Amino acid sequence: MNTHNVQADWIPGSGLQLRKAGVQFDAVRVDGDPGRAIADELAWLTGGDPGPIVQEENGRRAVYFLVAVGSTSHRSWPDGVTRLTAGQGHVSYVPVPALEGHTWPLSWRYRPTGPDRRVHTLLLRAALNSHE
Repeated sequence: MNTHNVQADWIPGSGLQLRKAGVQFDAVRVDGDPGRAIADELAWLTGGDPGPIVQEENGRRAVYFLVAVGSTSHRSWPDGVTRLTAGQGHVSYVPVPALEGHTWPLSWRYRPTGPDRRVHTLLLRAALNSHE
């Protein structure tokens, strides 16, 4: 699939925007080189299509794995993992870059390949647990 033509209302047309977790997706954040290594491992395991993964180039150099809404709850996660979800009395926001143009400090480490494609939560959790 040509990822440059993916149409999804959660992907901004230009620049970057914050999206409320729990609407289109939740996210799992892993900071720094460990997040990048996990993203690349998922790409290898999935034949190059791990689902949408955003990376940040400054600050904590976060990597955001966009997962299905509600898929991170009721599971144990390793230290260093931040779940970005929404619930009663709690709201999280996930930064999302456009597919093209100026989006610094965000970029797509792995672009979305379909409007409803997400990172497989159990595969992500297994990869994270194998790196503990």
